[in-house]
Amino acid sequence: MKRPFLKKTTVNLLLLSSLLATTVTIAEEKPDFEQEIFISAQRQAGDLKNKIATYSGDVVIKQGTLIINADSVKVYQAKVDEEVYIAKGQPAKFEQKLADGSKITLQADEIKYEPAIHSIVISGNALLQQAGSEVKGSQITYNTVTEQLNAIGDQNEKTSTVLQPKKKVKP
Repeated sequence: MKRPFLKKTTVNLLLLSSLLATTVTIAEEKPDFEQEIFISAQRQAGDLKNKIATYSGDVVIKQGTLIINADSVKVYQAKVDEEVYIAKGQPAKFEQKLADGSKITLQADEIKYEPAIHSIVISGNALLQQAGSEVKGSQITYNTVTEQLNAIGDQNEKTSTVLQPKKKVKP
């Protein structure tokens, strides 16, 4: 008679432990800047002595939810443990899932990504889009941790911003 109770308790404990393991895994998910960087391309070359790598042909860089797509990328070491990624394309694109679950997209002729200082500078036909709103300029600087941006125009064109109104919930 005690066996059904023991069996039910064992099943409940197994279920509880698997739920706790899942919760711990979700809670321990690392921020993008703490995750590995994966690079794929049709071709790559390296100068190990000078710590320079170049990638060309459908280049994809992934770090957590951060993704950069470009025609070519040059990676060099600015300081010890501080790599700089220069991505070029028509356009080169960057996207990342933000803490609130929304997605931010940046695109330009050139993207300069510095993971150590959480900085992205896009230049040449720079465009940032988030939640239907957009910012355009000659150059846009974006911090991937603070989510702050700075846009600059050039002599011929000012920056422009289009903000979408929040949708109201009908009663």
